[in-house]
Amino acid sequence: MNQKQRATITAVDHYVPEKILTNFDLEKMVETTNDWILERTGIRERHILEKGATSDLAIPAVQGVLKQRGISAEEIEVIIVATVTPDMFFPSTAAIIQDAIGAKNAWGFDMEAACSGFLFALMTGARFIESGAYKKVLVVGADKMSSIVDYTDRNTCILFGDAGAAVLLEPTENLNEGIFDSILRLDGSGKEFLYMKGGGSLNPPSHQTVDSGLHYLFQDGKAVFKVAVKGMADVSAEILEKNNLAGKDVDWLVPHQANLRIIDACASRMGLDASKVMINIDRYGNTTDATIPMCLSEWHKSGQLKKGQTIVLSSFGAGYSWGAILLKWGI
Repeated sequence: MNQKQRATITAVDHYVPEKILTNFDLEKMVETTNDWILERTGIRERHILEKGATSDLAIPAVQGVLKQRGISAEEIEVIIVATVTPDMFFPSTAAIIQDAIGAKNAWGFDMEAACSGFLFALMTGARFIESGAYKKVLVVGADKMSSIVDYTDRNTCILFGDAGAAVLLEPTENLNEGIFDSILRLDGSGKEFLYMKGGGSLNPPSHQTVDSGLHYLFQDGKAVFKVAVKGMADVSAEILEKNNLAGKDVDWLVPHQANLRIIDACASRMGLDASKVMINIDRYGNTTDATIPMCLSEWHKSGQLKKGQTIVLSSFGAGYSWGAILLKWGI
């Protein structure tokens, strides 16, 4: 792509609620064990927001980004929120965040692509920057998954947690940093294996939809695992090949934190050592749209993420939706 500027991440932050739900807590709620959960998922605990909505997870992360960058909310021009658990159908969660932080000069919208939502939103924001139309785009990934999880279903309640994270995108004329490339994909034939059927126009809320449990997410774990392993691994390897790179050229793989076995398979397919893979699923579980930016935030704050490092972001989610982004860290 011929361009005079790239979009680069100039600040990143995250927020998790205080309450922790451990595997041992879940042992008292459903028929499961700590060992069983650890072996199959790699998760030890997850954070749960007891009161509030998805915007309450996002706003602290956004405020952290503004503080880190040293700018006011009035400088933000666009707010894109990736989420499957919006506060409401409308107004958008982006609008709620915009009002809460005082970003009076910003417009924005929500984007829903399940666990791939943050990648889709990040590339959308990057295109706004690359076009020259905007200079400060806030991209948020946040989900209150506990609001759509059935805590009597041992197959799904062990997987998910709540969190919010955000990044600021700005232009850079240094073409050796920023977002270089992406591969984003969608396959609607996967709609039967991971979904929430209640609440939309297909099944509007009613006593029947509530009684039938249609407002909880459903996942056919075996079916999803099979395609997720291949899809996420293949697209991560493909973006390297497309850019004439190999595993040795990658400093960090930032995978969606859904299952440790999927992450391991992805790293193996790329020829990456485990030391180059960001993993925090053990402490947070699957926070859907927050997983990837939360990894970036934690590694940035710890000093492990350094300017100029080559990074691959990779995800797989409902839809099916999946993808990978290649970037060089700029802060």
